[in-house]
Amino acid sequence: MSPAPLLELRQLVKNYGGVRALRGVDFDLRAGEVHALLGENGAGKSTLIKVVTGAHAPNGGTITLAGQTVSGLTPATARALGIACIYQQPALFPDLTVAENLALRLNVPSPAARMRWSDCRARATRLLARIGAEISPDAEVRSLSMPEQQLVEIACALGSGARIVIMDEPTASLTQKEQHLLFGVVRDLRKNGVGVIYISHRLEEIFALADRVTVLRDGQSVGTHPVAGIDEAGLIRLMVGREVAPIYPAAESAPGAVVLSLNQLGCRSSGVSNVSFDVRAGEIFGLGGLVGAGRTELARILFGLTPADSGTITLGGQPLTLRTPQAAVAHGIAYVPEDRRRHGVVLDLPIAHNLTMAIHRRLFPTTWLRFGAERALTLDYIRDLAVKCSGPEARGGSLSGGNQQKVSLARWLATKPKLLILDEPTQGVDVGAKSEIHKIVRRLAKEGLAVILISSDLPEVIGLSDRIGVMGGGTLRAILPGGSDPHVVMAAALGTTA
Repeated sequence: MSPAPLLELRQLVKNYGGVRALRGVDFDLRAGEVHALLGENGAGKSTLIKVVTGAHAPNGGTITLAGQTVSGLTPATARALGIACIYQQPALFPDLTVAENLALRLNVPSPAARMRWSDCRARATRLLARIGAEISPDAEVRSLSMPEQQLVEIACALGSGARIVIMDEPTASLTQKEQHLLFGVVRDLRKNGVGVIYISHRLEEIFALADRVTVLRDGQSVGTHPVAGIDEAGLIRLMVGREVAPIYPAAESAPGAVVLSLNQLGCRSSGVSNVSFDVRAGEIFGLGGLVGAGRTELARILFGLTPADSGTITLGGQPLTLRTPQAAVAHGIAYVPEDRRRHGVVLDLPIAHNLTMAIHRRLFPTTWLRFGAERALTLDYIRDLAVKCSGPEARGGSLSGGNQQKVSLARWLATKPKLLILDEPTQGVDVGAKSEIHKIVRRLAKEGLAVILISSDLPEVIGLSDRIGVMGGGTLRAILPGGSDPHVVMAAALGTTA
């Protein structure tokens, strides 16, 4: 007789008012297994995780842990039962050190006990070393990059001695080296009998790590398969319920006049130097390269966030000095940033307010607030970009990742830009939303917009770009045609020859 699963969910139901987020989900996790959980944004993955971690109570179904049915699950009891979750957005205290954050998570509070900080630092050092993270236990969390904070979260989960570890898009902001470290940690957990629920939109990770995969669609589990018994096309069909073309939309028109011209552009504080290239109307100019190559830093220079101190920027034939984002917007430059939750969408505001933030003076030229005009404009963009929502009044936080990205994009399209900079536009979104965003970007180029596309997804840069600028070490190393061989692009990023 085989041992009981670590976790078993049967006919799990969760309602939010009149909306049924989970419609009878079945799922189980075995000891020493990596079980991937897939689905489009809005399929129910986040809701399922909130139920398992005790954040939300289910409206129906059963939760069984190691053969025992549990009810009244709370975050505290879930942790006590050995459930740990590593979220895509780290939940750390920014003004405390790494060791202090770990101590708060891992120490059982007692009024009579005194905190031995030397022991806390030593434990933090051991946990960080276990996952290969070169992070000082005395570093303040606010000084860490997003990937480093993610590694601290992983160290917290390891230190708690969890039997069930949930990883929600754990590699979304990690470098390639850090991804390899994470994969080693996951395999180590599996070897030690821990059950891992692994959520990722990157299908190559599923095939590299997972033993089984369960797909959710519209709040229901539509299939559980051994990873060895299904291919990528089969997973995509299960996720979206339809075929999604694996190719990128082709260019439908030739690029026009030069919109942006950079000549020897640099910024010492950003580590960017000697960048020169042109972008034409109707062209998608991709920026490829490894994490830390200087792509986002260049985008921030062009948007006036970190002004250039050398070289020139020319837009539409006019030399510019961009020292603030306001100046960039006034000259027709729009920037959709990488971190949509911090810089793209205000989660507590309605879609209408989010969408019109950058055009308040144009939309409301007097002291009168024309909410009817704001609503009408928002409805136009909701229809145009196919934003799935209940209406302009829906909060930004109620949207899936792909739809948040569309709202962030709509905000800047409303400024009627000449140049659109997209930084990781499909990071953390599902295959269906990714395909929709690709079509939107290609359509904008067809309409004459000049686009700079920054992406760490190499097939995306190669497949969607008309030309590819490859960056490395803060400078431009090569300009290649769209559709170039991936090995050639990667060799240019590494400064070698293919």
